Amino acid sequence: MAKVGDTVRFLNSIGGGRIVRIEGNIAHVEDSDGFEVPALLRECVVVMEAAAGSEAKPQTKTSEKPKAETPELPKIETAGGNSINIVMAFEPTDIKSLSSSEFDAVLVNDSNYFLSFTFATRADGDAGWTLRRAGTVEPNIVLTMCTLAPSQLNEIDRTLLQVIAYKDDKAYDCKAPVSVETKIDNTKFFKLHCFKGNPYFDNPVIAIDIMKDDRPAVPVTIDASQLQKAMREKNDGSHAPRKVSKSSRHTKNEIIEVDLHITELLDNTAGLSRADMLNRQIDEFRKVMDANLRNHGQKIVFIHGKGEGVLRQALYKELNHRYKGHDVSDASFREYGFGATQVVIR
Repeated sequence: MAKVGDTVRFLNSIGGGRIVRIEGNIAHVEDSDGFEVPALLRECVVVMEAAAGSEAKPQTKTSEKPKAETPELPKIETAGGNSINIVMAFEPTDIKSLSSSEFDAVLVNDSNYFLSFTFATRADGDAGWTLRRAGTVEPNIVLTMCTLAPSQLNEIDRTLLQVIAYKDDKAYDCKAPVSVETKIDNTKFFKLHCFKGNPYFDNPVIAIDIMKDDRPAVPVTIDASQLQKAMREKNDGSHAPRKVSKSSRHTKNEIIEVDLHITELLDNTAGLSRADMLNRQIDEFRKVMDANLRNHGQKIVFIHGKGEGVLRQALYKELNHRYKGHDVSDASFREYGFGATQVVIR
């Protein structure tokens, strides 16, 4: 175990230095420029132990030959690694006791690119984001971004991962910066069946695809000024989503608007369960998508309402699997208020 005064390198990221103090499981490492960098203690690999009786002080120079530095391993690129795949996962430190377990927020970089990233979270009622980690993850590396205590899980209703990709030693194809906001159901952290096996992990995790084959899985881009205006309009009741008939269709290059409210799809819902109604809404969604798959550039707005978010989650599941590869975002707050998703056919 590393201690104060030891010289360390970081296990899963670039950098290192001398440990100047330890607080809990966090080591504060002073780099060569004199800056302190916090890091998980278990990610610090000791390359030179502190001199006896001088833990808090830098080691004095001696006439002895310095130890040779460990040579840097050559960077090996993988086949297909020039298409970026990113996975964010939450891994319990004690899966047998989820109620008291801590959770590691982990970033998987399955690519031949370095990724500069920021990872932030917020609760639905918060005005802004809380930065949890900023740094760089090397190619084909799994990095623990932070460890969350059980008491912190209620503060995480949404995550925001922003990424810039590059290579530091050769020419490379430029990739667009990525900003992906993800809605988190934090009740899943306490349900054993929600943790699944994953090719990148030895133990079951809650895994979320952030980027697949260079495409953000579900990018969410929100204009702050439009959001603020929409919140005011919602509070004073001056703006409500438009009702669009299920038969409302537009010619190519115009926006197709599809209202998936069950009352717009069916005249009578007597005897139908919630599952039956959801299946009918998904059938309508698939019908419209299938009819426009060859209309490249076509914009379709699906109005699903805010509600409990069940229909929206079902649509995003369809877009991530059956209809993956198209551009997905929240529809204009100004035009549709809350509860609408826009798809651009690619």
